[in-house]
This record gives sequence, C-alpha cells and structure tokens, in this order.
Amino acid sequence: MAKLIRKPPLSRSEQMSRIRSRDTLPEMLLRRTLWRMGLRYRLRSTLPGRPDIVFSSEKLAVFVDGCFWHGCPTHFRAPKTRAEYWSPKIDANIARDRRNDEALHASGWHVCRLWEHEIETNPEASARKVAALLLELRRQAGAPEGPLERIQFD
Repeated sequence: MAKLIRKPPLSRSEQMSRIRSRDTLPEMLLRRTLWRMGLRYRLRSTLPGRPDIVFSSEKLAVFVDGCFWHGCPTHFRAPKTRAEYWSPKIDANIARDRRNDEALHASGWHVCRLWEHEIETNPEASARKVAALLLELRRQAGAPEGPLERIQFD
C-alpha cells in the first residue's frame, strides 16, 4: 500500500496568493450565459477599475464584485482576526469602486455591478439584467434592431 504524504498547511501568504482576481467562477458563469444569449463582449480592458466585461459600442462596463472583497451588504462578514487590517482594506476597496464608477461616468460610460452571490444563485437572471441594460442603451442610441430584442426578459 502506498504511503500518504501529508503536506504542511499553507502559510497565510500562500493561501492569499491563490485567490484569483479574474476568471473567477461567478465571472465565468456570467460570461458563458451572456455568450449563450448571443451577446459578444471584450475582456481585459484598461478602463478605470478594469471591468470584467466590456461592451464597447454601448459603452457599458460590467463588474463582478466578490461579496468579501467589495463589502456586500448581504453577505459580508468582517474577519475576526486582524480586524485593524481588514476593515480599512475593505473600506478602501469600496471607496475605490466608487471613484472608478465616477471616472467611468465622467468619460461617458455606463456601469453595471453584480454581486457574486447574485450570479451564483441565478446566472440567467444576472445575464438578463445586463442584456436589459444593453437593450436600453441601444434603443437610446437609435441602434438597429438585433438579436438582443428577441431575448425574453421575464
């Protein structure tokens, strides 16, 4: 029988280094759902805040915010250890999100922010929310009718 080799527990630094900033599960769920709906988008933008998904022609920036990192009012629970570090960190993230939203609005962009729990619970509803916003922006711009108008917004 083969011996099991136990690995020592990861240090805090190693644990934190494994947290992804892009291509997270909620982001991938939303992207796949939008793609299945026929919506095409761009990734890896250099816009303020680095949006997760960008619809360039409609000037729509979509952010998928993690409940912990962005202080979700529904699910955020402050860590019990090192509160003196985490509280200002999360507050700074929220303030940065607001500054980035303002910078995007000032340059003529529209912003859509979705919480990770919204996407994980119902990716179709989250994608419909983005699609509805896109449809409204296209109608305001007087764009010709396209596949977006055929989406059911229940």
